[in-house]
Amino acid sequence: MADEVSVFPRGPGKIWRAMQWSLKGLHTAFTIESSFRLECYLMIPLAPLSFLLGQAPLERVLLFGSLLLVLSAELLNSAIEQVVDKISPEFAVFAGRAKDMGSAAVFVTMLNVLAVWGCLLVPRWI
Repeated sequence: MADEVSVFPRGPGKIWRAMQWSLKGLHTAFTIESSFRLECYLMIPLAPLSFLLGQAPLERVLLFGSLLLVLSAELLNSAIEQVVDKISPEFAVFAGRAKDMGSAAVFVTMLNVLAVWGCLLVPRWI
């Protein structure tokens, strides 16, 4: 929802409404997307672990941030799927490609989690 160009701050009212829409989006994703729910459930043990296992503040940010990237990618993938299903309910090659690319984005962020956690934590035990 683009605003007209303005040099003035948006104001607390608009920021508050934007936050409400964001929370509504999170609630919707959690309600209707099983993949998002699963990733949220995985955050329950992994988020505290990221702060316990990270020795330096930067390590903690990298460990926790990599987890947040997965949720962000899943939200975008879910949005793509919703739009594609609305526009093209019947099978279409381009629709399948769009969904596959969104899924690939989630997969890449999961690989990122493995890489970050592996690079930071494996050397401590080897």
